[in-house]
Amino acid sequence: MKVTKDTFDKEILADVPVIVDFYADWCGPCQMIAPHLEEIEREYAGKVKILKVNVDTDGDLAVKFGIISIPTLIVFENGEPTKKVVGYQNKNQLLNLFNK
Repeated sequence: MKVTKDTFDKEILADVPVIVDFYADWCGPCQMIAPHLEEIEREYAGKVKILKVNVDTDGDLAVKFGIISIPTLIVFENGEPTKKVVGYQNKNQLLNLFNK
């Protein structure tokens, strides 16, 4: 689900881990990671929430979270950032973000 600065704060509050993907449409590694995130969202429905923030249209959110390279993924639990990874991640690496 794509989010903007207007919906971000509400969407990161969830009973499950929330992975926020900071991306851009022109970013090759971002395009490579997108199918993995979509697969995880389907396979782990109700256990994890995936959000996407386009840094070109919502640069203020990117600045707020110190995004200097994309893709950057931040995991939020109870509305608070708990983990951050930068660059392409394969599916297993993505699963490790929220599997304890």
